[in-house]
Amino acid sequence: MKLPTFLVVGIEKAGTTSIYQYLNQHPQVYMSPVKETNFLERDWENFQGKPNPKRIDTWEKYCNLFNNVQEEIAIGEVSPNYLFHYKSSSERIIKYVPDVKMIAILRNPVDRAYSDYLMHLRDSINVEKVRSLTEQVEFRADTSFTLKKGLYYTPVKYYFDTFGKERVKIYLYNDLSEDSSTMMQDMYQFIGVDSNFIPDTSKRQQVAVVPKNQSINNLIKTKNPLRSAVSSVLKVVMPLEMRQKLRSGLINLNSGGKELKPLTSEERQLLTDFYREDIFKLQDLIQRDLSSWLAV
Repeated sequence: MKLPTFLVVGIEKAGTTSIYQYLNQHPQVYMSPVKETNFLERDWENFQGKPNPKRIDTWEKYCNLFNNVQEEIAIGEVSPNYLFHYKSSSERIIKYVPDVKMIAILRNPVDRAYSDYLMHLRDSINVEKVRSLTEQVEFRADTSFTLKKGLYYTPVKYYFDTFGKERVKIYLYNDLSEDSSTMMQDMYQFIGVDSNFIPDTSKRQQVAVVPKNQSINNLIKTKNPLRSAVSSVLKVVMPLEMRQKLRSGLINLNSGGKELKPLTSEERQLLTDFYREDIFKLQDLIQRDLSSWLAV
C-alpha cells in the first residue's frame, strides 16, 4: 500500500495551490490527484453531516488516491486546514500516516486575512454573513475563522511538540514571492527527492479577484431561482462547453483587481495590533525575522 510520505498542512491563502503545482512537476514526486482531501482533518467515522460522494471521508477512498503511484520517491497531499485543525489532524496523522514529514507555508496574517475576506466575496461564500474585517476584529474575533487562521503560534508549537522540529518544515510566503525556485529546491531536499530540479514557477495560481457588482456575482455563483431558470433554457439550446464559457465570460466581465476593495490603512493597523503578540511569539519559535509583518 502506497501512502503519503509528506503533507503540506497549511495554511490557506498562503500559496498552497501554487506549491501543489510545483511539487507535481517534479518527476520523483507523486501528488494526490485531489488537492485538499481534508481526510486527516476530522473524525469522519463519526461525522453527522450530509453524505457527499465527492468527499474523501473513508480510509478506503483516501488510499485509492495513491493507487497510481509508480516509481515516485515522495508521495504527498496538500490540505491547508490541517494546521488550523491541529489537534484533530495530529491525532489522525499519528493514526494513519505516522511517519510523514510536514510542511507549512505561513503568510503575513494581515494579508492572509484580507485575501481570505476577498475569497469569500469572490466565491459568494455565505456572502450575506460576511462582515468587514474591522467588524470581525471588533465583534467576532473569537469566532471568525478568517481571523483565527492567522494565529499561527499555537498550531505550529503543537506540531513541533508532537512530531519534533526535524519533521515539520516552516516556510514563509515571502520566500515563495521573492525566490520561489530556491524555496522549492529546499522543499525537494526536505522531502527526499532530487533538489537540482528547477520547477516552472512563472505562473501563480489563485490570483485575487474582486466582483465589480456583488449582486451579479451572487446570481452567477450561488443557487437561486433565476439562475436555475436561465440554466434550464440554455441547456436546450447550448452545449455544456459553450455554457461554461458563457458563465466564465460573465464572471470575468464582472471581475476586477484588489483595488476595488482595498485594505485601508486603518484596517491594516487594527489587524496588525490584533496579531502583534502572536507574531512575536511565532518569531521566537521558528527563529525567523517577522518584523516586516508588523510594518503598517
